[in-house]
Amino acid sequence: MDHHVELRFRTSWRTLARAAGKAARATLKHQRAGRGRLTVVLEGEAEMRRLHGRYAGDGKPTDVLSFPDDSIEEEGGGRYFGDVIVCVPVARRQARVAGHSLESEIGLLTVHGVLHLLGHDHADPSSEARMGAAQAAILGSRAREETR
Repeated sequence: MDHHVELRFRTSWRTLARAAGKAARATLKHQRAGRGRLTVVLEGEAEMRRLHGRYAGDGKPTDVLSFPDDSIEEEGGGRYFGDVIVCVPVARRQARVAGHSLESEIGLLTVHGVLHLLGHDHADPSSEARMGAAQAAILGSRAREETR
């Protein structure tokens, strides 16, 4: 499949952006998403607080937000899946608590966000289980690839 992942990030977050890009592409591949593109933005806490307040009614920063689009692009006919916004400072705190690297946390949050773009949710126990299984499979396959 032809997938394009656009990354937007601060220069100092280049390594994190690479992790996000790999995670996004792995998710699209695993989910057999059709031809299309998406955007992953690595953001700071103030902007994430603003976005979360505007779109979810909660003024606290959150770890990841997804904005599904699913439109068909005129040029080329591929889908625009939408945008995933990952908050680096929140991810940093979560990584510390979980005892793993910031890159791993960014990957996990990106996978989670892209799954939302592709229609997954965790609104009820059944859909949460399906999303959790997909997330675990993607993260597991990424870990296996990185050790090769």
